Amino acid sequence: MKRWILLASASISLAAGQITAGPPKLVAESGAREGGSWDPATGMLYVVSGDHVNRLTPSGKLESFRADAPGANGSLVDPQGRVLVCEAGGRRVTRTEKDGTLTILADNYHGKKLNSPNDLALDSKGRIYFTDPRYGSTDTMEIRDAAGKLVEGVYRIDAPGKVVRILAGQIGGPVERPNGILISPDDRYLYLADNYNNRAGGARKLWRFDLKKDGTVDSASRKLIFDWKTGRGPDGFKLDVEGRLYVAAGLNKASQFETVDEFKGGVYILSPEGKLLEFVPLPAKDETTNCAFGGKDLKTLFVTSGDQLWSIPVSTAGLISARP
Repeated sequence: MKRWILLASASISLAAGQITAGPPKLVAESGAREGGSWDPATGMLYVVSGDHVNRLTPSGKLESFRADAPGANGSLVDPQGRVLVCEAGGRRVTRTEKDGTLTILADNYHGKKLNSPNDLALDSKGRIYFTDPRYGSTDTMEIRDAAGKLVEGVYRIDAPGKVVRILAGQIGGPVERPNGILISPDDRYLYLADNYNNRAGGARKLWRFDLKKDGTVDSASRKLIFDWKTGRGPDGFKLDVEGRLYVAAGLNKASQFETVDEFKGGVYILSPEGKLLEFVPLPAKDETTNCAFGGKDLKTLFVTSGDQLWSIPVSTAGLISARP
């Protein structure tokens, strides 16, 4: 039976005007490690956990959609109702078609296997952007730059199998370890979570880059939106219609390279300029990983945290890729 739990003292407003419209509620105890993508046509929310892609039905039941997506991470429902998934363990990006068949969108770059695809986004032209970091052992990484250094990149898919790198992630580069990614609705900006959380002094930042019409970025345009310093950095995030960012970040239990003194686990709501407007804590000891707007009016923020799925009512509608 589904349990609903109200989190007391759930929101701390740091600026005038409350953005959330109520405290978080626990929707599912497990089955929602990452992902988060709303399909307005069916009223279903897709999330991932382990090798499973799950979906929350309108009746509130979390059911299996796919059980063959190794290391599933980011998910996205496109405007055609197809489900795109970053399969970190399978080292590929896939799309489940409307008839249930599977299309491999990307599994290599210039013949070299991808690292561990993490998150993805769409622009208004239907081009797909994804991040390809490597958390854990680097022994099986194959993609290197001209100098032989390993690359954790950001890529654009123009068609199945047609993959273009738009940023090369490395220590000292414009991004160290790309994680969450988002394109502004006017295609003007590419937002990127830079989260090198297993290295002392590693990036824990949210960046904004200018996105060119050809789908490339100007690395010199990099603008810092927010810095989690020595805490757990940003993972997945979304935009509302006012341009505010809702970022899943933070941790409630310190790790070897991450502190919890300043940045607890939860949702950080930022202004377009990066001012912290509101923070919504979540209780999981594990990290808060991702979020997605949903509901009939897109005023429900669904959040994955420690494999749990939470919902938070908000006062402003969010933006989604799969518009009705």
